[in-house]
Amino acid sequence: MGQLWTVLAHLHSLAGPAITLIYPLYASIQAMESQTKLDDEQWLAYWILYSFFTLMEMAAESILYWIPIWYEIKLVLVAWLVLPQFRGSAFVYEKFVREKLRKHGRASNPNSSSSTKDDKASRDKIKNKFVSFVITSKKVNN
Repeated sequence: MGQLWTVLAHLHSLAGPAITLIYPLYASIQAMESQTKLDDEQWLAYWILYSFFTLMEMAAESILYWIPIWYEIKLVLVAWLVLPQFRGSAFVYEKFVREKLRKHGRASNPNSSSSTKDDKASRDKIKNKFVSFVITSKKVNN
């Protein structure tokens, strides 16, 4: 019975990296090589959410340490985000992240010609500010 628990403990420690990193890495590469955009959105959304989740987990580490089944909860949540049957990361991004971005004016419709013109104008404005800052800094330093 002791050997069974040892094997289960090692499988448990391999399940996290396999679910959170190895499979998503493989699927992301496959998505980049495919012609469809749908899988690209799924995996880009996954990496955005996984990065955010990891940062929040690091910030709350002292609290999460006291939750005995935190690792299992995290694995189930990440499995839901990863598995293509659920498309959890695309769902969370669509329902929560994109809505917040739209609410704060950060997301724009790429099909709209006016938003493209506005984006180009704002990029040009930022570029001009940066160039003038760099030129001014060079004059001051010389």
